[in-house]
Amino acid sequence: MVRRPSQKLFAILVTLSLLGFAGCGSGGRGSDSGTLKATFGSFPDYLDPALSHSEEGWTAIYDTYIPLLTYKHASGKEGSQVIPGLALSLPKISADGKTYELQLRKGLRYSDGSTVKASDFARAMERVFLLNSSGSPFYTDIVGAPQFAKSKKGGIAGIVTDDATGEITIHLTRPRGTFLQELALPFAAPLPAGTPDQDLTADPPPATGPYEIVSSKPGRGWSYARNPFWAKANAARMPEIPSGHVDKIEVTVLRNPTTQVSDIENGTYDWMENPPPPDQYAAVKDKYEGTQFREEETESTYFFWMNVTEPPFDDVAVRQAVNYAVDPRALERIYAGQLVGSQQILPPGMPGFERYELYPYNLEKAKRMIAEADPADRQITVWTDNEKTQEEAGTYYAAVLEDIGFDVKLQVMNADNYFTIVGNASTPNLDTGWASWFQDYPHPNDFFQPLLSEESIFPTNTSNLSRIADPRLSAKIATLAEQPLDAGVEAEYAALDREFMEQAPMAPYGTGTIPTFVSAAIDLDEVIYNPTFNQDLTSFRFK
Repeated sequence: MVRRPSQKLFAILVTLSLLGFAGCGSGGRGSDSGTLKATFGSFPDYLDPALSHSEEGWTAIYDTYIPLLTYKHASGKEGSQVIPGLALSLPKISADGKTYELQLRKGLRYSDGSTVKASDFARAMERVFLLNSSGSPFYTDIVGAPQFAKSKKGGIAGIVTDDATGEITIHLTRPRGTFLQELALPFAAPLPAGTPDQDLTADPPPATGPYEIVSSKPGRGWSYARNPFWAKANAARMPEIPSGHVDKIEVTVLRNPTTQVSDIENGTYDWMENPPPPDQYAAVKDKYEGTQFREEETESTYFFWMNVTEPPFDDVAVRQAVNYAVDPRALERIYAGQLVGSQQILPPGMPGFERYELYPYNLEKAKRMIAEADPADRQITVWTDNEKTQEEAGTYYAAVLEDIGFDVKLQVMNADNYFTIVGNASTPNLDTGWASWFQDYPHPNDFFQPLLSEESIFPTNTSNLSRIADPRLSAKIATLAEQPLDAGVEAEYAALDREFMEQAPMAPYGTGTIPTFVSAAIDLDEVIYNPTFNQDLTSFRFK
């Protein structure tokens, strides 16, 4: 997402018991009550499950909007296991891999008290296409989905539901080896039938999980309460999903990370979602590691995208020169220990990863290549967001481009809506900029289809920020997605990585870590870090 692009995504926490001093909530170990207070450096891209595609957003909605299938509430590889959510069990899959049969659990309720129906899944999937969601490419192999995406009417023929029995059948046009994982993403979470076809971030729809979002003030914060129908109807029917420990969660957006660190240290807040600032990171780690601080490994790629449809980046030689000019070691220093340099699309822990160095840092070679290419358009805009490390990375990148011969304007945007702006084709001067992508699910397709397939280019909410549309490579992405992941397919993904980087639509520079930093009132050992949804809100617990 980048949106989990950064872009995987992430947002809030949950669980504990009240403490009597200001700002925190606490109590005896195991008492399930109280208010958890969290702080985020930026507001999520969306708090609407059909649209959210960021770390912050997915952390925020993991325990509110439950799909038919979901990911296990666990850390590490165990957290990548797909388990039943609203469905009674994992689907029955036909021998040809093109039909999925599921059974909705009986008696489930939304937080407004309405009944969860099988047809709500079909309606939720239609909504994904109606809103031009960046998640829609995951579901275009459903029979009738491409036609519905164009016409916006008539329903998706390949989804057949029966509200009386709770049966849901999904027909695909071809086998898709990643479809089980994609059914477990928030995009596929059922919503009540009357949910409006518009962004509901300011007034999030009713939930099926243990918590519901009861207040949202975009740009400022949001809050949760227990879903009143979780205990009444849903908890006993979905025993695999934990209920959480706190009664309420209050999330405040604070844009000064230095202030956030102080607020965690003095107990004003219980958890800061974003990292400490680079100039404090090492000190915080040294002082609190093991008690209040822990580094989490991620499957992520940080990169600078280049718009291949417009000069000067429509010239592959220019794009290759940029890759030679970007020094991952310099960016490691900017990220102050939160990044390991790399120059390829797949991150080290992803199946198919094979380390190579196609563009070893060589600034003089980059300058010569630009001189030889002699691009007519040297006026370019570099985009980044205003979170500290991203802004510093964007500033570094702008300086590099100036050094090799471009006239650069740095455009720093509010992190709350950065990806919405750069993902919109009508935004002027979309030349090049910063992005990151965190896994949506543990499969190499997730780093190719959303970021590099031509079917992921949309007028709005596009995740293919380079706007690269290579029919041959897009077909290869689609073909590989049909196949079970084995050693041979992993080798093909490794080759695909190199093929794309020969075209250089982006300049990857590393894979990141994410810290968990909590107040002294929180039991750090209890906090789950899920590889897709990051910190699991239901796992936070007061000591």
